[in-house]
Amino acid sequence: MGSNSKDEKILSAYEKAAQEGIDPRCIPQKLTSPVPIHDEIVYPEYTEEEQNNWKFLYNRQMSFLPGRACDEYIEGAKALNLSQDKIPYLKKISHVFQETTGWKVARVPGLIDVEDFFGLISRKIFPSTDYIRSKEELDYTPAPDLFHDIFGHMPLLTNSNFASFYQQFGIASLNATGIDRKYLETLHWFTVEFGLIKKPEGMRIYGAGILSSLGEVQHALSDDVEVREFNPDKIVVQEYDVWHLQPILFAIESFEQLEDGFESWTKRKKLL
Repeated sequence: MGSNSKDEKILSAYEKAAQEGIDPRCIPQKLTSPVPIHDEIVYPEYTEEEQNNWKFLYNRQMSFLPGRACDEYIEGAKALNLSQDKIPYLKKISHVFQETTGWKVARVPGLIDVEDFFGLISRKIFPSTDYIRSKEELDYTPAPDLFHDIFGHMPLLTNSNFASFYQQFGIASLNATGIDRKYLETLHWFTVEFGLIKKPEGMRIYGAGILSSLGEVQHALSDDVEVREFNPDKIVVQEYDVWHLQPILFAIESFEQLEDGFESWTKRKKLL
């Protein structure tokens, strides 16, 4: 997450990594002009290789999701009409959002500054890239691309409880200063990116960072992971490493619990 000049400089995990010489694409960009939103978004002229990269990634990742991804994610992917056939058009996804949860999509150039990101989220606008990783990075890319944004994040934004939680997250992030910004970054990591949910049929995945990752989707429900109960006070002080498989994850009981638990925690912190 980004920094605030009024506060003591508290680096996000990505900012620390950038300082250590990690891929420069992981350095957040500050938006200097308006970005296209909803009907303003134009579909890029993707090459045949880029379309094939989407098809490969979609088919490979989907093969791991039965018995792993939560039903809400699967239903969302169907609502968005995601398929192997073609890289999705962000404008069309935006229209589905508008009809289901009132959200929209904005096209952004890459990883953006935290205030820009959560400024959009607080307005129920999801910022997404529209470029896809190269053939050489199919197994892993350090930078966000449209596969992570669309395949990982977007299906759950058709779920009313998750969409409400995420908008509140955006508002709280804009109000946060100092250590609370770091706490929210950690909470985002263990929910939006790496969250699990308990279901009657067993543990399931809802985090975008797991669902869009070849390694994490096979690792997250294994015996190598310690799963802890959802507790914002404990989550925000949990250490994590963005470049390695996660050894500790947190599980919610429901998306209602996620929404209500986050609201209670942020109100107690006077962030909402």
